[in-house]
Amino acid sequence: MATTFFLLRHAAHDRVGSTLCGRMAGVSLGPAGRAQAEALARRLARESLSALYTSPLERARETAAPIAARMGLAPQISPAIQEIDYGDWTGRDFAALDGDAEWAHWNAARGTARVPGGECMAEAQSRAVAEIERLGAAHPGERIAVVSHADVIKAVLARYLGLDLDNLLRFDIAPASVSALALWEGDGKVLCMNETVAA
Repeated sequence: MATTFFLLRHAAHDRVGSTLCGRMAGVSLGPAGRAQAEALARRLARESLSALYTSPLERARETAAPIAARMGLAPQISPAIQEIDYGDWTGRDFAALDGDAEWAHWNAARGTARVPGGECMAEAQSRAVAEIERLGAAHPGERIAVVSHADVIKAVLARYLGLDLDNLLRFDIAPASVSALALWEGDGKVLCMNETVAA
């Protein structure tokens, strides 16, 4: 039996688009993000979810909270779906990274590049896909939501689309977006990508 996953990027915070937050503590949703999270909860309410998993980072847990409240679910923390470890780049402004040769290499060769002091994309993909497969085995035939981060969701989708990790910049995963995946033993398929909801 296929398990249906709703892969949700956390809602917007005030540093989206300007700072590479990575695993920084204390990055929480702003007013726009809280409205997005409520809209996401309304969108997910029609899906008869049986479980809700979230990255341990604050912005993901805050996104999961209204979904949990609306559907009577207890969010379960999953460290394996948390943000990429951006190491030395954590907290850096994107404008400051623009002239960095290692940053340029990271964006051109996600399949082989490694973040200085952090992880490589293949490691992040491996941990996230392993967790998705574990959850699929734990919830056969069910519908579950997973609140994570853009690059982690991209890495999972790339695995089931058969895309090389170097191609991750060819598609977007917006804040508070929904991507859906059907997973069964040994395989899966992407049902939709980057569906956004109006706040």
